[in-house]
Amino acid sequence: MSTIKKFFKDTIIYGLATVLPKLMNIVLVRLHTDKLETSSYSDNTTFYVYAAFFNVLLTYGMETAFFRFFSKSEEKQKVFSTALISLTVTAVLFLLVVLIFNQQLAELVNLNQNYFNLLIGVLVLDAIVVIPFAYLRATGKPVKFTIIKLSNIVIYVLLNFFFLWAIPEFGINYPNYDENDLVKYIFIANLAASIATFLLLSPYFFKTKLQFCKSIFKQLLNYGLPIMVAGLAYVINENFDKWLLPEVLGKDVNGAYSGCYKIAVFMTIFIQAFRLGAEPFFFNHAKEKNAKETYARIMKYFVIFGSAMLVFIIAYLDVFKLLLVRDESYWIAIEIVPIVLLANLCLGIYFNLAIWYKLTDKTRYGMYLSIVGAVITIVFNVVMIERIGFMASAWATLLAYGAMMVLSYYFGQKHYKVPYNLISILGYLILAIGLSLIATHTNANYYANTGLLLVFLTLVLVFEKNEIKQLLKR
Repeated sequence: MSTIKKFFKDTIIYGLATVLPKLMNIVLVRLHTDKLETSSYSDNTTFYVYAAFFNVLLTYGMETAFFRFFSKSEEKQKVFSTALISLTVTAVLFLLVVLIFNQQLAELVNLNQNYFNLLIGVLVLDAIVVIPFAYLRATGKPVKFTIIKLSNIVIYVLLNFFFLWAIPEFGINYPNYDENDLVKYIFIANLAASIATFLLLSPYFFKTKLQFCKSIFKQLLNYGLPIMVAGLAYVINENFDKWLLPEVLGKDVNGAYSGCYKIAVFMTIFIQAFRLGAEPFFFNHAKEKNAKETYARIMKYFVIFGSAMLVFIIAYLDVFKLLLVRDESYWIAIEIVPIVLLANLCLGIYFNLAIWYKLTDKTRYGMYLSIVGAVITIVFNVVMIERIGFMASAWATLLAYGAMMVLSYYFGQKHYKVPYNLISILGYLILAIGLSLIATHTNANYYANTGLLLVFLTLVLVFEKNEIKQLLKR
């Protein structure tokens, strides 16, 4: 099997671990926006903003560091054991501190006490299972990885439907059920799913001899801390808008904005599936003679698929709107979707480009680039929200990820030159953006928009047919 084919095979399997949960989450977007007022949906969003922030702190770049050193170390089990012990100990210490200062910390983050306690439970459990999940990916066990990931989301989705739909629909007698605080049950469902995942992965805590190596830990930490800072900046890029909007424009606006933002989930699915397959693949093939050429080809096909998805979603935006967010009170923010989709495509390209600083152990550049993005996000939101409303947040996201993408390419070519086909990449991007702009002005004429999509796909086949034939023959 060719290297490219193996990459796509693993990405498809890992994609199932991402796509199926996200598809189930799509159903939840509809359930949540049907059952929750925009203000309650804003509370739900705020919960997961803090979850994203603390997840980065509690994992402090250890997952990516683990991939880096596990792939090249001759003492793989020692790397696994050291990383596992490290995250477990820090998660337990975090839990102890939170238990001692519980009320003060809940007030500090301005979260309901019950919501905060549920958040902490989810955070600790999710941090502890990061390395077992990474071990499955690093050792080439995508099927087991996918099964456990799917188990998590199935439990989460079923409990969401039980609490938010089945109980009120069938009058089920559930102790102390509060129909005025439905959002709480979303968080309870998440905690239950995290507990189940921890139990499924618990054998890996006893799978190997537990030994902590200080020298390995130091290497992991030195590599991972810049990744953590970059991760925090990424969280700011993704969530600062959803934290600031309720403060400036109110919870109702933030709820509508967050609901429409979810329509971009299909691009997010694609990017996450790519990352799950790409990160271990890139590390494992770094020593191959034609590694850089392989990375360049993967980038081109990533852009082709991402660009096609951009045109497809915008062409049928009204369908996706009705599919995901039926409550018209959310539609005031529908204009953000094309901008957010393009921003996420830029982010995906940035993730692809980012391999240069990970392979050269210059992760500080990832930190610098992410900080640049975070500064753009913060400044543009603070300055522009009061002037142009929630659209400022969408444009800030595009500007931040666009800048990170361009800067990463520039520095990457200096430190780890990959022969990217810029003519093809820029050509497909410009074509997709142009067709998408036309699609936004056709008044949802699906015949015209289908024609636009076919134009893009036809041109891809015309320009790439020889290479596609070669790939299929291998």
